[in-house]
Amino acid sequence: MGFPENFLWGGATAANQYEGGYLSGGKGLSTLDAITGGSKDHPRMITYRTKEGQIERVNRDASLPEGATGFVEADQYYPSHVATDFYHHWQEDIALFAEMGFKCFRMSISWARICPKGNEEINEEGLVFYERIFDELLKYGIQPVVTINHFDIPMYLADHYDGWSDRAVIDYFLFFCETIFKRYKGKVTHWMTFNEINFLRSWTQIGIHQNDPQTLWQARHHLFVASAKAVVLGHETDPNNQIGMMIAYIPSYPMTANPEDVLAALQFNRQQETFIDVQVKGQYPAHLLKYFEREQIEIQQEAEDANWLKKGCVDYIGFSYYMSTAASANPEQVKYVGGNQQPAVKNPYLEESDWGWAVDPLGLRISLCQLYDRYQVPLFIVENGFGALDQVTAEGEIHDDYRIDYFQKHIQAMKDAVELDGVDLMGYTPWGCIDLVSAGTGEMKKRYGFIYVDLDDEGHGSLARSRKKSFHWYQQVIQSNGEDLANK
Repeated sequence: MGFPENFLWGGATAANQYEGGYLSGGKGLSTLDAITGGSKDHPRMITYRTKEGQIERVNRDASLPEGATGFVEADQYYPSHVATDFYHHWQEDIALFAEMGFKCFRMSISWARICPKGNEEINEEGLVFYERIFDELLKYGIQPVVTINHFDIPMYLADHYDGWSDRAVIDYFLFFCETIFKRYKGKVTHWMTFNEINFLRSWTQIGIHQNDPQTLWQARHHLFVASAKAVVLGHETDPNNQIGMMIAYIPSYPMTANPEDVLAALQFNRQQETFIDVQVKGQYPAHLLKYFEREQIEIQQEAEDANWLKKGCVDYIGFSYYMSTAASANPEQVKYVGGNQQPAVKNPYLEESDWGWAVDPLGLRISLCQLYDRYQVPLFIVENGFGALDQVTAEGEIHDDYRIDYFQKHIQAMKDAVELDGVDLMGYTPWGCIDLVSAGTGEMKKRYGFIYVDLDDEGHGSLARSRKKSFHWYQQVIQSNGEDLANK
């Protein structure tokens, strides 16, 4: 019993939060390069230039005026430019991952590093950079798990095409996919198309200037078609490829047994399941079509789109799990706390992290059961973690027992789902296996990693790496294939 022998233990990162290497090695601009830092109380901002030439800022989830283009101010700190500098530390970092015993490493490829404008212009230096990384991982027996597109888009496509609202971007994305599928054939066999596809919603992530429902759902349709075509292309390029989707999964519980609260929870969960339905079942769910009808949203489709969605169903579901929420028919009567990319309802039965995220290990087992019961395809937990304030002692040590406690409980919940519920679980890659920039707040002080990186919120620090207590604990977990969870 327990986890299978081939279980993929590892860790997860994203290029825009970890890689750095801003405009180095032929890399072009991405939308995240124009996003400032922030905090729990101050949102990250987009800097842009109006068509009249004025430099302005707006909340990263807000709409941009027509004709606005991304802009990087010379005197402004943008966390993605350096991040935690995997670009210059990749050999050192991979050696540390190998020391922990990683079986896999989830990372993303920067589209703008391979295709600087997002079009059919290829940057060979970018291809070589990732090739060296994959070879180094494989040297240690670590399988790369690659997210093709993680929360950004080449700025050129945002500025000149309005991002994913333009169908032409599908073909540019497929050119990118074909390039990396062919180049890394035999080196990478585990892929995911889009990170947390249910959270893709603004200029920051998908390059659209307007966030109205019509524009957003048209862009999402293009994302679905692009993902399906990428799945087909990936299988044609290499039959050994396993290509999954990736979603942020936040289970919602009814606040009470009031049927109205139960319905509110169902509707919240549907918002996430919609994205899985399309990519696993290959069609839009009936309730979404009714929503389009009510809201007079008309999705422009080509004749073959429905067939592509059917042909391009994914091989597995990758998902992030950090927290749960609750749903109420009377939202004005509940308290809201922090959450992954969106506020969550406070659950009186759960404690919260320093950033207000509910800590709910049992919710992970519930999520695994719900997803596997509904879809009957393999699952892969590709993000799970605990953002916290880490204190470095005078001896240079980080005693992060709170992080160990978090992972102990979540891994036990995973194990129960496998052993008791029969869930087919492929692997587990905790988020931020090494400290990196927080996607939500742009901070460094919100740390997730087993490995500490000396860098502060203003970009000051040596970037030196050091092992936290949790590093040695996770090493023990992997060595025992999840059987030894004790904090010794």
